[in-house]
Amino acid sequence: QVQLVESGGGLVQAGDSLRLSCAASGRTFRNPAMGWFRQAPGKERRFVAYINTSGGATYYTGSVKGRFTISRDNANNMLYLQMNSLKPEDTAVYYCAVGPAYYSPNSKDYAYWGQGTQVTVSS
Repeated sequence: QVQLVESGGGLVQAGDSLRLSCAASGRTFRNPAMGWFRQAPGKERRFVAYINTSGGATYYTGSVKGRFTISRDNANNMLYLQMNSLKPEDTAVYYCAVGPAYYSPNSKDYAYWGQGTQVTVSS
């Protein structure tokens, strides 16, 4: 079993930055590929970013490219999402999840979701 716990969300103003963290634990955790998703009120959960096992390959949804950076610290089983130049449309609950070995933006390909952390960006 794998447990994921997100943190770092909050209320910020447009243009500010936040760094989200995802702490992974569990006997079967072997530093798999990971992803970040977000879900705004009344909308479906959507892909944000993906990182492979080594951290050498990353993918982003178009709306966050150049503003968000996904990274990982395998020694400490941590996943991060650095979010810069935040916009009101980034407001959502952000989730980390264990991803497939190959890149996929489809949430159905991900397992072991965290409980989420709220990010609210005011204009």
